Amino acid sequence: MPEKLNNLYNNHPNNHRFFQTRDGSPPPHTNSKIFTKRQWLTLIAIGGFHFSSAICISLQAPFYPQEAESKGATATEYGLVFGSFELVAFLSSPIIGKYLYSMGVKTTLNCGIIIAAASAICFGLLDMIPTHDTFISLSFLLRMTESLGSTAALVAAFSITAAVFPQSVATTFATLEVFYGLGYIAGPTLGGLLFSLGGYQLPFITMGSIMITVGLFIFLVLPPISKTEALDGEKVSMQQILRVPGVLLDSFGVVSISISIGFYAATLEPHIREFGLSPVSNGLMFIISGGTYALVAPLVGRICDKWVYPKKVMCAGSLLVITSYILVGPSPFLPLPTTLPFCIFGLVIHGFGIAGLMVPTFIDSICSAVSAGFQDDINTYGIISGLWSSSFALGAFIGPSVAGFLYDSVGFRYGTLFVIGVHLILVRIQSLSS
Repeated sequence: MPEKLNNLYNNHPNNHRFFQTRDGSPPPHTNSKIFTKRQWLTLIAIGGFHFSSAICISLQAPFYPQEAESKGATATEYGLVFGSFELVAFLSSPIIGKYLYSMGVKTTLNCGIIIAAASAICFGLLDMIPTHDTFISLSFLLRMTESLGSTAALVAAFSITAAVFPQSVATTFATLEVFYGLGYIAGPTLGGLLFSLGGYQLPFITMGSIMITVGLFIFLVLPPISKTEALDGEKVSMQQILRVPGVLLDSFGVVSISISIGFYAATLEPHIREFGLSPVSNGLMFIISGGTYALVAPLVGRICDKWVYPKKVMCAGSLLVITSYILVGPSPFLPLPTTLPFCIFGLVIHGFGIAGLMVPTFIDSICSAVSAGFQDDINTYGIISGLWSSSFALGAFIGPSVAGFLYDSVGFRYGTLFVIGVHLILVRIQSLSS
């Protein structure tokens, strides 16, 4: 069975068609001259949104927990605030996608950006709230409305990508994800820097204003998207795709890695608070995993394409995540104190683990779906992308929510056993399926 699956991945006639044009020629990005003015404007506009949106989502990680604790909030409460963003994204993505064309793609994009930006600015005013209950309630409300706006804009952005780049949807989508990834990586560091310069309000007001500017730019320069520029081919549903075992396993892999990312996002700052780091240094701690991921992800992609079966790479990624949590805790079964060098080294390893799980899952999901008989077209890519995003959002909700509860209940060191257990289960399933 492993040999058959390996041959199917490597030799399937449609295997990597999503990196090609429909006639099998190289994708448009191999020659920038064939990008039209409309495509360049779209790429710049949507890329700018991806970058600024990701910064707004991640910038509060180094300082919000401390602000929340000053209002009397527990780690469970502010962990749920972090997780509520992803829960709303998980629940709203399919609904927004279903009614997107009836609402208007560009209208949904612009309205989503404005809602997200306004929510981010208002979130920056929460330090003026003196009482615990009001602070936490408004934190939930604003985080959820920001998620609703950001999710609507992201779903619309993907549909615009599919309409404007019909011959290179996946490659263009991946390029835009680089913008998002860079923003998500830069967010905590930029947030910590702005916080050190101007206090709690400055990061949110600055980035919210930039998002509004990006929204205005998109409104002025982005060409209108006709409702008739829909996806081609036979419609398929997420439920049908999930019946493919390989896709289901890949989705669990995405959930698992986003759980580990969310766990660190909610509890790393209080865990390393004993080291007395400055806000900027705290922000740099949050950039270690993401920066490592950005550096090694292209190499992991090439390894998956050329040499190693993707699910084996996923298994290695899970083992690296387990190693990371053993070191950063360190885990309670290690008689070692918490040290800054261990934390830094563990976060570097976590970046390698992220790459080992994030990169292969999307590629392997499409190959598994096509091999199971689904069309090798934009509809399938769209469903897989939506499933990938929903899976990531689900894990990113579970991660910080459970992290906050465990931090309050048993502390960070024992809490790491939850993430370690999830990835041990994933390794076991991967070993049985290979």
